[in-house]
Amino acid sequence: MNQDLTPIPVDPLDGSPILTPAALSPDEFDEIDAILDELRTRYDETPQWEFCEGFMAALICCRRPIPASEYLPVLLAVGSEDATGEEDEGSFADAAQQMRFTELWTRRWNEVAEALNTKVEALDDEAAYEPEVMDVRGAIAALPEEERAEMGDDALPAFAQVWALGFMFAVEAWPEEWAAPRDKAAVKWLNGALDAIVALTEDDTDTPTLSVFDEEGPPSLSLNRLNNFADAVWAVYDLHELWRTFGPRVPTLHKVVTPGRNDPCSCGSGKKYKKCCGMA
Repeated sequence: MNQDLTPIPVDPLDGSPILTPAALSPDEFDEIDAILDELRTRYDETPQWEFCEGFMAALICCRRPIPASEYLPVLLAVGSEDATGEEDEGSFADAAQQMRFTELWTRRWNEVAEALNTKVEALDDEAAYEPEVMDVRGAIAALPEEERAEMGDDALPAFAQVWALGFMFAVEAWPEEWAAPRDKAAVKWLNGALDAIVALTEDDTDTPTLSVFDEEGPPSLSLNRLNNFADAVWAVYDLHELWRTFGPRVPTLHKVVTPGRNDPCSCGSGKKYKKCCGMA
């Protein structure tokens, strides 16, 4: 008998098993970025991939499996309707684009799910979950001075800030699935993990001393920020394990109290229950 109870990765769109999830290449991440850019021409609130990555991680950790038909309208406004009942403007250009997005999304989904299902002792383990995040401040700081000046004074997101915002966006979209269980230890476990991710949604205001992707690059984040990022990744593991431990929520059943046969009928007729509604 197979004793391996690790869940098999599945297609998040239709639930079919995927036995060999293939990691996305850098070119394929660029491709999914290009699809999101194209979607943004019709729906300007389409998020960047880093936000989608955090949103996806939260869905994978979520207590209830959320189907694509439910989460895609929340994330991309694809298939959603506005207040008048008309379909929102977010949409794929054609069936081929939607199919390609689905393929890339699914492969990344299963890559993340496989990583979270694998026990690791350190985040530098090749099997560990590595969020696909950008160091925007580092990239801008590495530009020539003339190009930096052309960028203006717009505020730039801190390292992994957009990823954390995407994660918490999913948590806030389905609050009932993230409600604390009654177990006190689990409540502490849940709150501690969420607090670690929420901390990453804040700006990095400490003095930058590190360059995360290029040792020779200009400093763009603080040591405290890097430590907070590590804490947030471990928090994702904790949340994934927490909801696997407790399983899906069990709906509360409210028992309807039936009057005794000789009690007054609850309908207010004044008759005994057996002579009124109890006759049915």
